[in-house]
Amino acid sequence: MPEDFREHVRSLLASRLPPRAPGAPVVVMGAGHDDLETGRRYIATLAELRMSAPRWPREHGGFGATAEEATVIAEERERFASADLYPFMVGIGVAGPTIIDFGEPSQQERWLPGIRTGAEIWCQLFSEPDAGSDLANLGTRADRDGDVWRVTGQKVWSSRAHYADWGFLLARSDPDAPKHAGITAFGVRMRTPGVTVRPLRQMNGDDHFSEVFLDDVLVDDADRIGAVGSGWKVAVGALAHERGSIGGGWGMVSPEDVIALAHRARASAAVRDRVAGVVAEMEVSRLANIRARALAQAGRPGPEGSGAKLRGSLTTRLVSQLAIDLAGLAAIARDERGAESGQGDEWQTLFLTGPSFGIRGGTDEIQRNIVGERVLGLPPEPRADKDVPWRRQR
Repeated sequence: MPEDFREHVRSLLASRLPPRAPGAPVVVMGAGHDDLETGRRYIATLAELRMSAPRWPREHGGFGATAEEATVIAEERERFASADLYPFMVGIGVAGPTIIDFGEPSQQERWLPGIRTGAEIWCQLFSEPDAGSDLANLGTRADRDGDVWRVTGQKVWSSRAHYADWGFLLARSDPDAPKHAGITAFGVRMRTPGVTVRPLRQMNGDDHFSEVFLDDVLVDDADRIGAVGSGWKVAVGALAHERGSIGGGWGMVSPEDVIALAHRARASAAVRDRVAGVVAEMEVSRLANIRARALAQAGRPGPEGSGAKLRGSLTTRLVSQLAIDLAGLAAIARDERGAESGQGDEWQTLFLTGPSFGIRGGTDEIQRNIVGERVLGLPPEPRADKDVPWRRQR
C-alpha cells in the first residue's frame, strides 16, 4: 500500500477528529452501554469523509476503497478519538452491502443515506427459536395481500431491535416449496403496529439481544429486497458480509492496547512471551480478514469469510483472557455498592462478551463445516430434507 494513501487518509481524519487520548478505554462492540448520540455524531463525521462505509461504492457515499485500503482506513481511525459503532454495525456491515447487491435503485436511494450517516439503525430479523444454525428452517410467515404482505411469527437474538428503526427480515412466503426456496427478504419498519420487542439480559450486563414478535404486521411490497422466493440467496450474501464485519473486529482492541496493558502490569518474561503470542494471533486474524475482504470486494465472497470469523472469535477470547490475567483483581473487583471499580472494567466486559463471538453471526461449528466442505473438500453431512416441501417437515 503506497504511503501517500495512508498519509492522505490520516490528513482527512486529522482535519475533523482529535487524536486518541493515551489510555483511552477499549471499545467492546457495544457491550455494557448504548451511547447512541455520541456514536451518531462520530459516524456522521466519518460519513462526511466517506469513511463510515469505506468499501461502499462512491456513488453510494462510500470511499470506493479496496479491501487493503479499507484496512488502512480502519488502522488510521484507531489514531483518533472514536465512539462505539456497534449499534450501527448491522446497517453498515450487513444490510447496507446487501441492499447494494440486491436492492432496487429506489431502495438504495431511500435506505443507504440513513445507514451511512447513522440516522437510521437496522437490526437483523433472521434467527428464530426453531431456526438458528439451520436458518433455512425459519417459520415466520409472509402472506401476500395485494401490494402488502402480512407477516406473523417470532424472531430471537436480534441485536439492538429495541431501538432500531428498520429490521432486515427473512420470512416464509411459500410453505409448499423446499425450505431454501420459499423464503423472501424484506425491510420492516420496527415501529409498525404488530411489532413487539422484548430485550434479553446477558451476563455482561447488556440487554441488546431481543425477542421480536410479529403479529399480522403489514409490510409494503416496495420494501421487499430481491425477488419473491429469492430470500435464501439474499441471506447467504448478507451472512457473508456479516462474517466479514465480525471478523474485522469493528474497532475492537488493538495490539497496542494489549502491549500497553502488559507494560502497566509489569509483566514477567513468561507473560511477555504469552503477550507476543496473542499479538501474533491478532496479526494472523487481521491478515485473514484482509484476504476475505479482498475476495468480497472482487465479488467472490466465499469460505475465507468463515475462516476470518473463526480467527476473530478465537483471538477475541485469547485477548480477553490475557487482559483479565494481566489486570488481576482490578478487572473483577466491585465496590461496596456492587459497581465496577472503574479500573479494568472494559476488559471485564470484553471477557464476558468474548464467548458470544463463537455464536453470533453463525456458530463456530457452522463456520468449520463451511471450511471443511468448501476448502478441504470433505463430504457434506447427509441432508434428507433439502428437496422436501417445507410444510411436510413440520
